[in-house]
Amino acid sequence: MISFTPEAALGYSLLLPLICAVLIVLSDKSPNRREAVTLITSVLLFADVLYLLVSVLHGVRPRLQLWEVIPGLNLTFAIEPLGMLFATLASGLWIINSIYSIGYMRGNHEQHQTRFYFFFAIAIASTLAIAFSGNMFTLFIFYEALTLSTYPLVIHKQNDEARHGGRVYLAVLFSTSIGFLLVAIIWTWVIAGTLDFRPGGILKGAADPAIVPVLLALYVFGTGKAALMPFHRWLPAAMVAPTPVSAFLHAVAVVKAGVFTVLKVTVYIFGVDFLSTTGASRWLMWVAAATILIASLVAMTKDNLKARLAYSTISQLSYITLGAALASSMGIIGGGMHIVMHAMGKMTLFMCAGAIYVATHKTEISDMAGLGRAMPFTFAAFLIGALSIIGLPPMGGAWSKFVLIMAAADRDQMIMIGVLMVSSLLNVAYLIPPVVYGFFGKAPVTASLGSAATFGPGNGLKEAPILCVLPLCLTALGCLVLFFCADSIYLFLQTIF
Repeated sequence: MISFTPEAALGYSLLLPLICAVLIVLSDKSPNRREAVTLITSVLLFADVLYLLVSVLHGVRPRLQLWEVIPGLNLTFAIEPLGMLFATLASGLWIINSIYSIGYMRGNHEQHQTRFYFFFAIAIASTLAIAFSGNMFTLFIFYEALTLSTYPLVIHKQNDEARHGGRVYLAVLFSTSIGFLLVAIIWTWVIAGTLDFRPGGILKGAADPAIVPVLLALYVFGTGKAALMPFHRWLPAAMVAPTPVSAFLHAVAVVKAGVFTVLKVTVYIFGVDFLSTTGASRWLMWVAAATILIASLVAMTKDNLKARLAYSTISQLSYITLGAALASSMGIIGGGMHIVMHAMGKMTLFMCAGAIYVATHKTEISDMAGLGRAMPFTFAAFLIGALSIIGLPPMGGAWSKFVLIMAAADRDQMIMIGVLMVSSLLNVAYLIPPVVYGFFGKAPVTASLGSAATFGPGNGLKEAPILCVLPLCLTALGCLVLFFCADSIYLFLQTIF
């Protein structure tokens, strides 16, 4: 008889994607069965994570210890609110991304689809393990596993551009994690004698305040997936991957694993009060603010749509890092909310970019004039996702930006409020033009929409296959729904403190 306690459900959440990966390989000769396995597993995983969420809402904190490496250092999984939020987001969006992947991979006639789905499942398992890590040792192991499992996805096309992008991806992420993050973890172990995540942190009373800024720098720059400048080049390089990879792993799983780690370290290793008292994170506010503005300015120069979205992501991730640097409960809550809001909006935008490519094989914004009239569902969804990233009501992104602004005001950081407001104006400058160009631009007479599927009898509307269009419509709707759910997310994150 299968046990279904919260602890067992925690174990199942880590095993289900791995079982899925095995079944995907066994289904290599049957694409329908392979994709059915992916969809069914994603639904089962989300149901399992929802069960855990209900348990956490009732005050349960499941914990699972698998292996003691040395006394005091264990491979441990434990659930707290921040990790629970990240796991719910990742598992829920895996369902939508799986539907989209089927439409994209088939519609674009991609090769090596079994390999794609296999490593995608491994990456999901690594993401859930990061979300549920009970200490920094466990998080580091699966942080590296996520890098390795996503590398084959980045180089999926196996051309020279993909291989170059993959080399940059590995070089930046491994050099930062081994050169900085591992050093920070060992240093923390020496100072505190533990790597466990504990409310209030483990360094207060153990670390000399003079070294705290240095240790924080090692953690933040060592978490290369957070794409803080100057360690951001891997993210634009990784845009050579198929769009489902960009949409999920580089708008949700990989990049969010980075900023999630920054928040987790801030709360459970350093402690918000300790950082506030020592002022050790003030320098980080300025680095995050610079990244927000510089990446936004670079995004405005990019004609390639995915490249523009990549630099947008670099900018938006630093909103979350800024929330951590403010060293306040409101800053952490705002950062946690932005993980969710940005993921939904940016996934919508990336899926729209992929749908445009499947339908037209166009990647440059300057080539998309008039496409909005032929692809209204896709471009309308792009507009909704863009408005959420910009932070306009009634989209979810409005609330996370509002909470971050209030957190900056609470710390009397007027310049940071200005940075966030200017950034939103820059968001308008680089996200709205593709929509305006698509709907109101004059299409060339020779424009072709390739093999796009036609919606409606004789009305000239051409969209990507329905399995591409439906998911992006769902995430666009999600941007709106999150506006009305923001209060629940805020209250849930308050239980961290």
